[in-house]
Amino acid sequence: MGQSSVRGEGTRKSVPRARELGWDDDLYEGGEAADAQDDAPEEETGASKGPGRAERRRGGGGGTGAGGRAAARKQAKKTGKRKVLRWTAITLSLLILGTAGAGYLYYEHLNGNIRSGGRAGGESGVKKAAPNALGDTPLNILLIGSDSRADEKNIALGGGKNDRDRKPLADVQMLLHVSADRQNASIVSIPRDTVVPIPQCEDKDGHKYAATENRPINESLQRGGPGCTLTTWETLTGVYIDHWLMVDFAGVVAMADEVGGVPVCVKTGVWDKSNAVVKGGSGLKMPQGTHEVKGEQALQWLRTRHAFGSDQNRAKAQHMYMNGMMKKLQGQNAWSDTGRLMGLAETATSALQVSDELKTVAKLFDLSMQLKNVKLDRLTTATVPTVEYPQRPNEWLQLVPSSANKMFSMLRDDVALDKNGDKAGAKPKPTAKPKTPAEAPGSFGVTVVNGTAGDEQPPTEGRARTVAEALQGKGFTQADASKEAEPRRDTLITYPKADGDQGRANALSVAKAANLPDSAVRADAKAEGITLVVGSDWREGATFKKPKSVAGDLPEGADDKATCMDVYSVYRWDGKS
Repeated sequence: MGQSSVRGEGTRKSVPRARELGWDDDLYEGGEAADAQDDAPEEETGASKGPGRAERRRGGGGGTGAGGRAAARKQAKKTGKRKVLRWTAITLSLLILGTAGAGYLYYEHLNGNIRSGGRAGGESGVKKAAPNALGDTPLNILLIGSDSRADEKNIALGGGKNDRDRKPLADVQMLLHVSADRQNASIVSIPRDTVVPIPQCEDKDGHKYAATENRPINESLQRGGPGCTLTTWETLTGVYIDHWLMVDFAGVVAMADEVGGVPVCVKTGVWDKSNAVVKGGSGLKMPQGTHEVKGEQALQWLRTRHAFGSDQNRAKAQHMYMNGMMKKLQGQNAWSDTGRLMGLAETATSALQVSDELKTVAKLFDLSMQLKNVKLDRLTTATVPTVEYPQRPNEWLQLVPSSANKMFSMLRDDVALDKNGDKAGAKPKPTAKPKTPAEAPGSFGVTVVNGTAGDEQPPTEGRARTVAEALQGKGFTQADASKEAEPRRDTLITYPKADGDQGRANALSVAKAANLPDSAVRADAKAEGITLVVGSDWREGATFKKPKSVAGDLPEGADDKATCMDVYSVYRWDGKS
């Protein structure tokens, strides 16, 4: 199990020599990464690996026929992209070395700034998506805003000095999804007080937290650190998340100041302060119109909830801020201007905490190069729709199942959230083939469980028996219907993690027989055999009929791109008092 400790808190460790810094490592080149990841996907598909270096020097691996030449062209294009990233990272290093005056010591200093921790805090069983025809996969990054009060700066900005010793909550959570072809991106939020299942996690000290079904998602950070928040998102969405990035109050202020302010807009003047009915407030005070926020005002904007009316609208304001920052960085040529690079590198390495795969400047820069070419008109921001949580209606929220399932399916299938996605002509992705062929369908058992009550509606009686009989008819003679129920929204097939490639191959063969997507298959460390849970998304029929995802077809209320924020009447300000 990957742990979610965040190393480097309060201290700066010595930095390896240049040979160890990974300057020429490609973050996304299969098989050649400097550090093997303990929690990497269990299988690597053939499409994701090219010939080895020695083989490329010999000219092997391509063949001489038409098929070989086509494969060579695809490999050359992919290798070219990798070399661009690798050499861009090297160029960044050289720019810093050549202009900083302190040379290598400055690069060492930047690496020493970086605090990192394990990618995952628990087991989700989710695997990386199959690559497209060019061997590329989507990029998913979880962005976390922590409400830590662990030092004086954060207490001064966030208040609550009595919370110094309290474990931080994940005040902001956004999933940044960049398409496999890097042509579009989306930022998807779940409001912080939304109740979701939080899986078992382990913190940096080895303390284990039991799974829970009835706590808000912001508490995931307290139950194992940022790695647990990542595992919670993976378990909930079925989307493999490559990295996490976390920032606290002071980091937000530093980054806003570094870019020179971020443009945001309100339809009327706003003052988010205490009143007779609601105590507290962010303190945001801003006249009508568009303004560039920086310093403490940037933090106030991101934390404002009462004046914008709800957690959903707060997420909309946060997305406006993210859009504004991307626009500002692109307008500043931040990826090509040496001076801007150095300033951003200094601020970002100090402000951000990152998952271990990003713990060098070169790897962080490789990551930024993956993002710089996404056009702003192809960046979609959305918030998963929620309703009040019945048990605590004035405090907590819960996801709208149909809307959440639709959005998560679009992310899993790499379907663009903007309507331009249809025009882009996305190509279908090949199915990842397991390393080991599946065993004969009648040679292993399959337990089928009725989970159709997962949408809080009455279960469809007899679903486990119907699906088990359908599998028996396709040769899975040991398929059996369980008498137990396990309500869940989306249909899932689990197999024992200890069974490795053979277990996954067998589970995939069950998925194929039931017409389920490969993304429905997950490893489970606690599983004793292959189990198919029929979710509330499969209430009828012997085979699964997956709804077609259409680019830009977001659920009502999810798309939250706004030119200016509405202000709740109680908090409107005339700009005078």
